[in-house]
Amino acid sequence: MDSVFHPLTLVTFFPLLGVLAILFVKPEKKNAHRWIALVTSLFTLGISLWVLAQFDASNPDLQLVINLPWIQVAGWNIHYALGLDGLSVLLVMLTTFLTPISILSTWTAIEERVKDFMIFFLMLEVGMTGVFLAQDLFLFYVFWEFTLVPMYFLIGIWGGPRRMYAAIKFFLYTMAGSLLMLLAILWLGINQGTFNVPELVAKGGIPADIQMWLFLAFATAFAIKVPMWPLHSWLPDAHVEAPTAGSVILAGVLLKMGTYGFVRFNLPLFPAAAIKAAPWMALLAVIGILYGAAVSYAQRDIKKLVAYSSVSHLGFVMLGLFALNPQGIQGGILQMINHGLSTGALFLLVGMVYEQTHTRDFDVYGGLWKLMPVYGTLTLIVALSSMGLPGLNGFVGEFTILLGAFGSDAIGSPWYAGFAAAGVILAAVYMLYMFQKMFLGPEGSIVAKVKEHGHALRDLNAREIITLVPLLVFIFWIGLYPKPFFTLMAPAVDKLVALLQATAVAMH
Repeated sequence: MDSVFHPLTLVTFFPLLGVLAILFVKPEKKNAHRWIALVTSLFTLGISLWVLAQFDASNPDLQLVINLPWIQVAGWNIHYALGLDGLSVLLVMLTTFLTPISILSTWTAIEERVKDFMIFFLMLEVGMTGVFLAQDLFLFYVFWEFTLVPMYFLIGIWGGPRRMYAAIKFFLYTMAGSLLMLLAILWLGINQGTFNVPELVAKGGIPADIQMWLFLAFATAFAIKVPMWPLHSWLPDAHVEAPTAGSVILAGVLLKMGTYGFVRFNLPLFPAAAIKAAPWMALLAVIGILYGAAVSYAQRDIKKLVAYSSVSHLGFVMLGLFALNPQGIQGGILQMINHGLSTGALFLLVGMVYEQTHTRDFDVYGGLWKLMPVYGTLTLIVALSSMGLPGLNGFVGEFTILLGAFGSDAIGSPWYAGFAAAGVILAAVYMLYMFQKMFLGPEGSIVAKVKEHGHALRDLNAREIITLVPLLVFIFWIGLYPKPFFTLMAPAVDKLVALLQATAVAMH
């Protein structure tokens, strides 16, 4: 297959065509920029569906592989290597699905420098897709670092009052962790003679003591991105200051680059270290679940509440991954998708009401249900999905993770699952508290203030409903019939678990 028109090359780099088109349109033609970006991202979604149609769910190995020499200098053996398997297929789909939804949400929210905004957004999609497809460590690192640049500008130019502080903090945190990972990647490339991930996994044989150092170097970069407690402090600032579309893509996709990194690199490349670290990773995950939930409850800014809830939800993902069994890892990957859908929808909903009221302090709301019944209904569905109500997507992921953690030999104690289950209850507490404050009870001061100015709070318009409906479809689909999603990842997860089990037997 021609390398330029290879499906994975196309799905990764197609958004650059949109960037090129936008460059030739005058800055004042804002709607033209919006339409070009939206159509480009929808075409990219179409290409990803074409990729999905070619994906064989029964095959545990990498598929649609493209592997071409790239940097061949002085013994450096770096390839342009892309591939897709059950560990990454759902995340690629999530990326191409959330991008057009995020662009559609900016239609009236972004009025300044629309041309630049759309260029950065499409470039961000290139980087994120590349991260999930790269099968060469050096190429992966290039994509990983590349995503920092457009996200830095999206927060720094179109963010809130403290945008520069948030953008610089986001950049420095992620960059610091990434440097350790770069050193580990260079060590592997030099000592193992290849940067190719499947080759490195097949070779194995990295001494156990060195494995732990390499594991920690990779884990630091990924844990900051997740973000795991106690490396999470950049996240609330970035979320609160980012524009709505930036928050959606940050929560929906960028954080998943961290959890994906663990499952793609840490577990198969350093299995002995992963087994030794599992109880400690589980402990940090459970602290993150409980801490994130408790701090969410303490917030009065709706966006901050949703941001801290991500620390809690992604704690569940990490607990599932380090259960090191099929239920835990499959639940963890599915929960990455669930979190992208539910939290992405929550950020969209916050942005929609913020556009009208220009405040995120939920103490000034109240009685919105009577004025905005459609908005209230959709917010309730998404809040219930985020707290894990049976019949909606969050329940399936969290239940599978708790099942995996409860019976995990690697973690070694059912107490981790018990404490994590308390996080589900706490999620219900802070979500329902927020909902009650905003939608029920007497009308809040912001409603009175809007009325004073002769306006009424309008309910959602057609564009806003169209933005949310695709997310709601998947929230119900995964909640009621998750089998197709588990089928896509099961063979690849079973292959990974078999490798971990073989390592565990060898260690004993």
